[in-house]
Amino acid sequence: MKIRRSVLIILSIPLLLFEAEAQVRKAGLNSAAFLKVGVGARNVGLGSASTSFSEDVGQMFWNPAGIALRNSSMQATLSYNKWIADLNHNAFGLSYKLEDIGTVGVGVIMFGVSGINAYRDIAPSSQQSQQIDEATSDTYNYLDLALQTTFARNFSDQLSLGVTLKYINQSIDDATESAFALDLGSVYSIGTVASFVNDWKFSARLSNLGSGIKYFDVESPIPITFSVGTSFKALKDDESGDLLIAVDATKPQDSPQLYYVGAEYVFAKMFSVRAGMKFNYTGADDGGTSTRAAINQTIEGMSFGGGVQTSMGDYGLRVDYAYTSMDILDAVHRITLSVDMK
Repeated sequence: MKIRRSVLIILSIPLLLFEAEAQVRKAGLNSAAFLKVGVGARNVGLGSASTSFSEDVGQMFWNPAGIALRNSSMQATLSYNKWIADLNHNAFGLSYKLEDIGTVGVGVIMFGVSGINAYRDIAPSSQQSQQIDEATSDTYNYLDLALQTTFARNFSDQLSLGVTLKYINQSIDDATESAFALDLGSVYSIGTVASFVNDWKFSARLSNLGSGIKYFDVESPIPITFSVGTSFKALKDDESGDLLIAVDATKPQDSPQLYYVGAEYVFAKMFSVRAGMKFNYTGADDGGTSTRAAINQTIEGMSFGGGVQTSMGDYGLRVDYAYTSMDILDAVHRITLSVDMK
């Protein structure tokens, strides 16, 4: 109990440090905004209410404590997302259990688009010394990249802690900048307390605590995010199936307080359906100023999804899909393939 309280207090301290600053921030001031885009079809299908999940390699992109393995020796995941404006958002993760030491994982996130037509403003010869754009190609590429390594450990049957170290790189045309960041996380399992509250878990995570990214003498912070979450199975029966309920309270550095809610029903131990919503997110605005009206900060709506899983000896295979509705722009589709080895 003392360990759990200490962990939650430690993870809460950074929130207090940027809470006051967040009150005067406006949307769009963070660099590396691709880190805000959810990874994994199951997570997003649940409205991104996934801070409290455990034993899942995909948690390295959410709560590092969640990758700690108990019943598996290795897991891998590959996620594909055709994001808005033809942006490609792909991620890969691999975790391995080191016996009594803990679980280690490596992951990569790639976000970008290539072959963008370049309309270059060429300075006359008399002003060549002031020319900023020195590239000459007819097209250019945009790529955001995050490389990360994660370590998590089960400190008891109830408590798991984890940490992720990230290298973040953003490049557009011939300009590139980078930063380093840290994620911290915890998951505490209470277990079953009633017939309608099974596998009850609480969690906390602090994401993207690190240096900013600087372009042309202007530095922007990466998107620090603090979340607490809980999940439980309201129904857990081999015949009727499992019904999971998950809720997260999330505070981004440059946005209002957000609430994520999701539900997942698994039947026949093979098929699953999901739905999720982000409250105070869709239609949230920045409050405006005395000289302009409020600006809508997001276009993302509800998420729906499903999946199928099967086992073949010591191997498990799961395929998940998620659909996210968008305001004005086309809907977003995600597909994730996960492999588990006992």
